[in-house]
Amino acid sequence: MTLQDQISHFLNALDKSKNTIDTYQYALERFTSIVGVDAPLNAETFEKFITAIKDYSPSTKQIWRSAVVGLYTFHRSSDLAEIQRYIRFSSKLKKRMVNFDRDAVEKVIEYCSGLSGDLSALRDRAFVLTLADTGLRISEACALKRGDIDWMELRAIIIGKGDKQAVVRFSQRSIDALREYHRACASIEPNTRMPLKSQPVFLRHDIRASKKIRPITASGMWTAIKGDPERNIQGRIAEAGVDRNLVRIHDFRHYFVTMTYLAKRDIKLSQELARHSSIDTTNRYTHIGEETDKAYDEIFNRRKDEKSMDSGERD
Repeated sequence: MTLQDQISHFLNALDKSKNTIDTYQYALERFTSIVGVDAPLNAETFEKFITAIKDYSPSTKQIWRSAVVGLYTFHRSSDLAEIQRYIRFSSKLKKRMVNFDRDAVEKVIEYCSGLSGDLSALRDRAFVLTLADTGLRISEACALKRGDIDWMELRAIIIGKGDKQAVVRFSQRSIDALREYHRACASIEPNTRMPLKSQPVFLRHDIRASKKIRPITASGMWTAIKGDPERNIQGRIAEAGVDRNLVRIHDFRHYFVTMTYLAKRDIKLSQELARHSSIDTTNRYTHIGEETDKAYDEIFNRRKDEKSMDSGERD
């Protein structure tokens, strides 16, 4: 049985939501592209994959690893015990503080804020502003239906990570961008029988989608923003003059949590807005801010200044 056959059997038997299955499918496509179509499901293949994705965001690595481990488990790989020991060891390592290039993210947001013209440009503008101002994960944003959003109250009720219901707030600028995008979408399949409330918030606008109302997948939206050098797709990050390797899609969520914390210095509020199940996750952002800079300055710079003054007085 080929690796592709093994993946197909696994996905067909997967008892998960459609969004999760789509995410797993994309993860396993990346897995195949990294390890090769003839790779066996053993520890060496798993290590090759994990090494190749080491610079991806923690959330992406976790999701992709879960998909691959699920594949190994489904096919009862003889090296599964060794892989699980590796995962248990890794989980004991201290979690890193959240680090991302805020200047690069803000440059991308500023660039996308000015996008105009065709439907793809208006969609990408609305999408980036939505991620940055709501803290939605890419899969959550792509799953949104128009009826999920309360356009007057600027909020939506979603089913997020762990199948938990949550309230997400929208900024006025993200709502305005969505309204402009949807007005431009009015010419797409005007005689559709799909109720407006059931229509996806973000649509495909590629040639294959034609003039049909079709939701864009998380992988499709990822490519639109990040680009794909292998397919000669530049992406909005590169258009903004930013190295695509400096900004991950999940960094827009990091940006959202960081800005909420810096604005109020209220860790519980940031936890609620980010919909983190554990405050330990939100605490990974508390190293960001002026207090740390002031403390460092007081410890290292002022002490040196005082010593210099004392030395000058003795001279």
